Amino acid sequence: MSDDGIRTEEVDSVEKPPKARVETAAETFERKKDYLEGFLAQKPAVPSPSEPDGDLYEAVIAALKEIYDPEIPVNIYDLGLIYNVEINDGHALVSMTLTTPHCPVAESMPGEVELRVGAVPGIGDAEVNLVWDPPWSPANMTDEARLELGML
Repeated sequence: MSDDGIRTEEVDSVEKPPKARVETAAETFERKKDYLEGFLAQKPAVPSPSEPDGDLYEAVIAALKEIYDPEIPVNIYDLGLIYNVEINDGHALVSMTLTTPHCPVAESMPGEVELRVGAVPGIGDAEVNLVWDPPWSPANMTDEARLELGML
C-alpha cells in the first residue's frame, strides 16, 4: 500500500478485452426476418359488425350524423348528444340526451332517432333511452362541431 492508502498491484501482462462483434448485413437481415415472422403471420382482428369500427355500428353512427338539431346547425352525434350505442342481434339501443330538458324537440327528437336508426339495413328494432345524467355540456361536442359553431 502506498502512503495515500491506495492499494497498487504490479502485473506482467493484461488480457486483451474482447472485440465488439459486428454482424454482417446477411446476419442482420436473417435476424429481423425471424423476428417479424410471427408478427406478419398474424391476421388483423376483424371487429364484429355490431362493435365499434364494425360495419353495422358505423352505419348506425352515419345515420345519427344525418340528424340535425333544428336550432343548431350541427348533427346530434357531433354535438355530443349521443352517449352510447349498443347493437345486439339486430336490436339497437341508443342512449342520448338533449341540450336542455326544455328543448323544443324533446318530444320529437327521440322518435326521429329511433326511426333513422331502425331504418339502417341490419337493424330490426331500435330503442332510444333519453337520459339527463350526466347533463349535456359544450365539452361533449367534437372539435368539428366546435369549429362549425365558431368555438375554436
